[in-house]
Amino acid sequence: MQPMYYIGLDVHKRTISYCVKDVSGTVHSEGTVPATRFHLDRWMKTLPQPWTAAMEATVFTGWIYDYLRPHAAGLKVAHPLMLRAIAAAKKKNDRIDASKICDCLRCDFLPECYMAPTALRDRRRTLRYRNLLVRQMVQMKNKIAVLLMEAGVSYNKQRLHKAGYFRELLATNPDINEGLCSLLRVCRETVVRLQRTESALVRSLERDSLLKERLERLMTIPAVGPITALTWALEVGDVERFSSIKKAISYCGLCGAEKSSANSVQRTPISKQRNKHLQTTLIEAAKMAPRYSPQLALLYDQEKRKGNANRATLAVARKLVAYLMAVDRGQHNFQVTEARHCAAA
Repeated sequence: MQPMYYIGLDVHKRTISYCVKDVSGTVHSEGTVPATRFHLDRWMKTLPQPWTAAMEATVFTGWIYDYLRPHAAGLKVAHPLMLRAIAAAKKKNDRIDASKICDCLRCDFLPECYMAPTALRDRRRTLRYRNLLVRQMVQMKNKIAVLLMEAGVSYNKQRLHKAGYFRELLATNPDINEGLCSLLRVCRETVVRLQRTESALVRSLERDSLLKERLERLMTIPAVGPITALTWALEVGDVERFSSIKKAISYCGLCGAEKSSANSVQRTPISKQRNKHLQTTLIEAAKMAPRYSPQLALLYDQEKRKGNANRATLAVARKLVAYLMAVDRGQHNFQVTEARHCAAA
């Protein structure tokens, strides 16, 4: 068998620092290569065979991972928060970072994180872009309200963003001058354009052949609509990577963080180490869930009596995670099982 060579990559926007070592830890080569496909091709021709590489998860990791994967015997992505050896180092630079990532890979100490398939990551990018459009749309709606308040214009808050009421307000209110009217029209046109784009993106994802069947199963769960189902499917990827519901709940950030030392214990309501997209979507879905499911409404009332509304919402969100995992793993539609009590003869 040929000896394996291990490569640590410290990835940046313009450059990639690398360190190549053999199994004994002897440095074979190290340096820097421009972060382009052309230069990566030239660099891979100089590498000893076979080789396996590891890199830290960054915004630039995806395309580099896809480009190197066909040429490597193995390729791993490290969790950035778990690379404590680099963060705690007294001296830190790109060359040292690449060397330490290489050592973690060589010694099998690398804290590997899940890397979704390319097709799934492409669709997840579309969904996250949709989330950006929604945030911008909310900002523009708030700006319309602020412009009206600055001018002292009275308006109906519930009907402000309805097309007919908005046109009537601009045409009949004498407190809206020409300059303010033009700004309000620009804001309204932006909102309409963003709404159309957002709706088109969601429809394209719902009709996607890779996701359609899975989404239909997930949406049989009460209070799970297209956005919740899409977020779960695209952010989780392969549900089998979670060995238990507790691990899925932790990934979604629906449990508290704990810091214990001797007799001192510090807890937080929810963890900051989470998938923020899933956390936000599940909590919003949990707020609406009691309206659509008697079982979730009962759970909400029980938890609210023990604490407060926030605690009850988190409990419902955790139950939604359990439902989503059950449907996803079982590959079947959601069904409510009723407990049957048989009287003794």
